[in-house]
Amino acid sequence: MAKAKDLIVKVIPSRIANVFVKKHHYSGKVVSNSQLHFGVFMGGLLHGVMSFGPSTVKANLIGLVENTGWNEFIELNRMAFDEVLPKNSESRAIGVALRIIRKQAPHIKWVVSFADGTRCGDGTIYRASGFLLTQIIKNRGILVDHNGNAFSRVTFTAHRPNEKHLFKKMKLIEGFQLRYIYLLDKNAKLTVPVIPFSRIQEIGASMYKGKRPVDSIVANAEKSD
Repeated sequence: MAKAKDLIVKVIPSRIANVFVKKHHYSGKVVSNSQLHFGVFMGGLLHGVMSFGPSTVKANLIGLVENTGWNEFIELNRMAFDEVLPKNSESRAIGVALRIIRKQAPHIKWVVSFADGTRCGDGTIYRASGFLLTQIIKNRGILVDHNGNAFSRVTFTAHRPNEKHLFKKMKLIEGFQLRYIYLLDKNAKLTVPVIPFSRIQEIGASMYKGKRPVDSIVANAEKSD
């Protein structure tokens, strides 16, 4: 039986990564400014992709860690895995990718990623991979149109400013967004507090594979009363 330690993680071209992401990521979309793609292989076949790139809103994030240079952090903006990989494969794959980045790109001090607690999950994989939780906020950036298609507010503000009027007609999706940070440079210091993972359940922000546990739904309802 295959085990997570049998995985092979290596850099792959964007043309291969993007096809896989579009097929297996819940959004069905890639991030256009992704620059670094890792493929997760087992038995010679591709079963997962992790895409990294500069954050679209770098100016809003650079201050999260002291003395960060403009090109000293990167965002893990897409993770897509199929159902074939064995247990713990995701966290192992992330660990290998982070070690490669630390070795091959030592100027990168930290990695940021966001968990979509409106449609996907609250970041279980990030927590298992040693990321620190630094923010939990009610969703302000994921909207849905009348056809049920979801869009990020950043899509319009940063990439399609001439179409800002379109998202004004869309509705925010109920849920939370969670921000996680991994310090590749162990001397790096956060400028924001680390939030205990228990806080996720306390405020009703729990979600796993697009489903919210009953206790999270109840917690949200109580806070709305």
